[in-house]
Formats: sequence, structure tokens, C-alpha cells
Amino acid sequence: MHDASLTGAADLARGADAAWLAQALVDSRQDTLATFAVFESGLPALAVPPRDELNPPLWELGHLGWFQEYWVTRNPLRHLGDSADPAAPRAAPRRAEADRLYDSSHVPHDSRWHLPLPDADTTRGDLAAQLQDTLALLREAPDTDEGLYFFRLALLHEDMHHEAALYMAQGLGLAVSDPRWQALALPDPPAALAVPARPWRLGSEPGQGFAFDNELQAHDVTLTGCSMDAQAVRWAEYLPFIESGAHDDRRHWTEAGWRWRAAAGNGVPRYLRRDGALWLRWHHGQWQALNLAEAASHLSLYEALAWCHWAGRRLPDEAEWECAAHAQPDRFRWGDVWEWSSSAFRPFPGFRPHPYRDYSAPWFDGRPVLRGASHLTQPRMRHARYRNFFAPHRRDVPAGFRSCSL
Repeated sequence: MHDASLTGAADLARGADAAWLAQALVDSRQDTLATFAVFESGLPALAVPPRDELNPPLWELGHLGWFQEYWVTRNPLRHLGDSADPAAPRAAPRRAEADRLYDSSHVPHDSRWHLPLPDADTTRGDLAAQLQDTLALLREAPDTDEGLYFFRLALLHEDMHHEAALYMAQGLGLAVSDPRWQALALPDPPAALAVPARPWRLGSEPGQGFAFDNELQAHDVTLTGCSMDAQAVRWAEYLPFIESGAHDDRRHWTEAGWRWRAAAGNGVPRYLRRDGALWLRWHHGQWQALNLAEAASHLSLYEALAWCHWAGRRLPDEAEWECAAHAQPDRFRWGDVWEWSSSAFRPFPGFRPHPYRDYSAPWFDGRPVLRGASHLTQPRMRHARYRNFFAPHRRDVPAGFRSCSL
């Protein structure tokens, strides 16, 4: 089952008043700085290799403050919420060169390793001043969904980047000791859930607090019915696919998946290796015995699909997932890993982009939707209608899956 307190936190992030939001912004910043300190202590000169899945930690830190300042402090139309014109002229930033350093829409990814960024102490000072500006404006903001929209957006944007920082730390072999961000053991698989054939209203409705633009335009779909796993697939269920030799059988892979597997070159999930009969995982910068009861994680979509073919199962589509999460909350466990679905990330009918234009629309390219949350996700982000989306080859993300009957 999903912890009701986590669902409550997500509902508050989308609908609570300014006082709750102010404290959440402070809490989020504390987590940002604590995780940044892990990079400072573990990385000489905060240097990371220039890879597609990474960002320089110092750039990430400055970007968070810039985003909050751009959409809140400098936004003259912030009181209009999601109907605000994103091109409205902005006031100048606190740091004169901030737009050319931190605007992710216009600063190419590969260039971020070569920018003249302020040092860590200066950046922390900028963030402190930016947060104080935000909190001062929040105290005066209209207590409406429109008036609080950009404050909520800034909060959830920072929470997203915090999760990305945590899985970037994992990829770099850094130890994050905070117990909130550790994977939990799952029980033996409970009885499957029956998802009946029925109509379902997919997506978020307007007028119910904050929602991301790709969730809106809720619409009716028809479910065909299936039997669905009550929790994510664990390593105990996934590893027999490898141990039996089926993982090396091309018949279980899609064409794209087999090409990806050949390019990946290692034949086992990321962060795993086998030592005789023992499976080990790379965690906190060292090899440790794998807990087979944990949800299988850091899997690509291709690995999930191959396991399903081998097991005679399939991935749920996002409507099936959403329906099960809402209709059977006491039995449907989620939040251990992001869960690949069979649905492509596309706009719902009648989609209207929100002012932060680059959030959804550039990624309507057929990549899959992921549902749920992971053990690295802030509770404020764990909402059952949230649609995540990553390219199918990504394995740095703590993603796994659950399966359905064919």
C-alpha cells in the first residue's frame, strides 16, 4: 500500500495555503543544500564527467535559485498563475549574468562544464537572498490557486532536482546517509489486483489546486480489464530471468531493446554484478550484497519489456496504473521505484501549455510515461496523477516496473 501521509504531503504541495508553502520552500532548500554538501565533500573541485545524464553540481545549485527568481521574483504576471504570459518583460536578476549562466532553455547542456560560474559560497549566498525575496512575496500573494501557482511550481521544481541530485550521487559513487532516501524491502508478492473493465477518468481536473500541464484535460478512457501486480517487481523475481540464461535470448527483446543491449555491453542491470552465487550492487561507492527483497531498480524500459516477455506478462498502461492506485489504495503499493508504463508521453486532448513552456511540450516525442515515485522522491512530489517521462534507455533513474496479465 502507499503511505497515506505521503499522499497527503503531495496534496498539500498542490493545494495548501501560503504558510504551509513557505515552510515547504525552506525545507526543500535545506535538503538541496544538504545534498550539495555531499558533492562538495566527495568530489574534488566539484568536478563531474561531461555525460548526458549529469550536470555540474555547482550549475545545478545556481539554476535552482535562478528558476525561483525568474518565475517568482522577476515575473510581473505571477498573480495570473498558469495563464500568465511567459514572454512578459522581466526585471533584471540579482546577478547580472544569471540568465546566460543558468537558463536551461538557452544554455546548452554541454556548455555547462565551461561556464564562469560563481563559487559555492557565493552561489549559496545568492540562493539565500533569492529565497528571502520569494518568501517576502509569498506573504503578500493572493491566497488563490492562481496567486500561489508559481510558488508551488518553484517548490516542486526544486524537489525534482533534489531527486536528480540523489541519483546523480549514486552514479558517482557518493554516499548519501539520510535514512529518508534509502530503498525499503518489499514483502513477498501479495495476491494480484483485479482491474476490471470499466471507464476511467484519466488525468487531473482543473480547479483542484496545482497540476502540471501534461496532467490536465482529464478525459474518459475505457479499460479492458487485467490482473495487475500489487507491488513492483523485486530483484527476487527479476534475477531468475538472468540466471536462467533467458536474458541472453534475443527472442525476449524488442528490436530496439536488443540494439540497446548490444550497445550497453554488460548484459546485467546497472550497478549490479555477480560474484559466484552472490549478487552485489554498487551502492554508496562500494559493492554490497544485494537485498533481493528490494524493488528491481535502475532498469531501462527495454529490460522491463524483456522480463515481461519472458514471464508472459506485460506492462500496464498509465490509465490502468492510475485506476488501480486510486481504486485500491490499501492494496496497491507504490513509491518504491518509478514504474515504466506501456503508454507514450503524449498530450492529452485539448492540451494547453503552461508558462514554463519547456516542461512538457518538447518531450512529446513518444518516450514512455513512468508513474508513481521512487524512494528518492520527495513526499511532496508523490502524487498518483503525476506523469513522469524519460527516454527508454535511461538507467540512472531509479526506475523499475510492475506487470499485468496478457
